[in-house]
Amino acid sequence: MSGVFVGMPAFPKNAAKAVQNSQLRFNLRKATHTIRGKRAAVVGEVDDWAELRQAGKTIKDHTLRNLDRYLIELEEKVTAAGGVVHWARDAAEANRIVARLVKDTGETEVVKVKSMATMEIGLNEALAEEGIEAFETDLAELIVQLGDDFPSHILVPAIHRNRAEIRELFLKKMAGAPKDLTDEPRALAEAARLYLRKRFLEAKVAISGANFMIAETGTLVVLESEGNGRMCLTLPKTLISVVGIEKLLPTWQDLEVFLQLLPRSSTGERMNPYTSMWTGATEGQEFHLVLLDNGRTSVLADKVGRQALRCIRCSACLNVCPVYERAGGHAYGSVYPGPIGAILTPQLRGMDTELDRSLPYASSLCGACYEVCPVAIDIPSVLVDLRAKARHPRTERAGMAAAGWVFNRSKRLAKAQRFGGRMRRLVPKRLPGPLSGWTDTRDMPEIPAESFRDWWVREGGADGRRPAVAPDVNLPQESRES
Repeated sequence: MSGVFVGMPAFPKNAAKAVQNSQLRFNLRKATHTIRGKRAAVVGEVDDWAELRQAGKTIKDHTLRNLDRYLIELEEKVTAAGGVVHWARDAAEANRIVARLVKDTGETEVVKVKSMATMEIGLNEALAEEGIEAFETDLAELIVQLGDDFPSHILVPAIHRNRAEIRELFLKKMAGAPKDLTDEPRALAEAARLYLRKRFLEAKVAISGANFMIAETGTLVVLESEGNGRMCLTLPKTLISVVGIEKLLPTWQDLEVFLQLLPRSSTGERMNPYTSMWTGATEGQEFHLVLLDNGRTSVLADKVGRQALRCIRCSACLNVCPVYERAGGHAYGSVYPGPIGAILTPQLRGMDTELDRSLPYASSLCGACYEVCPVAIDIPSVLVDLRAKARHPRTERAGMAAAGWVFNRSKRLAKAQRFGGRMRRLVPKRLPGPLSGWTDTRDMPEIPAESFRDWWVREGGADGRRPAVAPDVNLPQESRES
């Protein structure tokens, strides 16, 4: 994945810094709650939403089980329609392919329509090293690019910035921005439109992603809301699409399900404003499709984690996540933030860094993400599975081994409970040394003077008789005596 996040500290450190930014928290809360409300309204209009959700899950699971066959079918159909298919096993190979294709045209500038796959592999940075300048045309992506920033949301990459911040950024970085520019959304959008118009008309090469690929026909599909995608996809003489191999659908009919699921879950709309579809090279345009693996086949091999590849990048899980709402997207150190990023990023990158190992813990496991996911990805289950696979600190491993030894024999457990009861007054509220991390995030539970086992024996439970009243330390004395 992209090297722009290399060296970032673990999620807890990033989040601790982010939650101190009151403006960021305000921006996030306002935006996510607005999108969340719109989504709930349009989803509530669909009587068979549960059936649509199950259909989306089933189609995606079937596709992933037969991915090899459908990818070959897709290549055949794209090639037959005049396109050229390239296979990229990792980010470096994909960047080399795209850079070579652009250089072959003799151009030094490209326009881009929003693509998370190209952000994942750090394509803009790779092209810059080859002397090629990439211009983002999605408004939010343009804001991120002008600010030398990182995206913080899947749908709204500049969600962490407010209107006043965007106005100041345009005045400083956008060539030709009017000096009397206000922070009204209409004025900001108009300034961006005028800035980008020249790029659209002059560009000879465009780079895109795709929301879906149809194996049956070789068709690629892009859904967007601004019209910049349509300009990028049709005007340039050369179109290069970089798409993750999991974006595949078997048939044209399958697309109908996702054209209902995605807009409602993503932007809270019944239908997205622009749906662009193309098959191979059209109207004399040269078309190249770069199929990106970059860790996806490794994810596919994991029986629990592979469901992350069902993701259609709607961002619904981000908008309901209490952790994301407070920490923001930058804390995740990935182009895929929020709950889906917490399970997808570690699997794609291999959990080799402190940051990646910390991401499965960036969740309260409340389950809200699973409830809103349009393809029913059980994110909490994958988070727990990744936590179990992570390389834990030596002290934690030693502690769990000791606990396992104690719990393995009832006599050992009974002795440990009696010892804990006698020593309960000496247990500090905050544990010392490496154990302090546990009590820094939760209260130390109060240790009772007598264990349940000992109470049971004392009350006659050991002889098979049932004690009359169970002990309850919270009951007043008169209630216990009665």
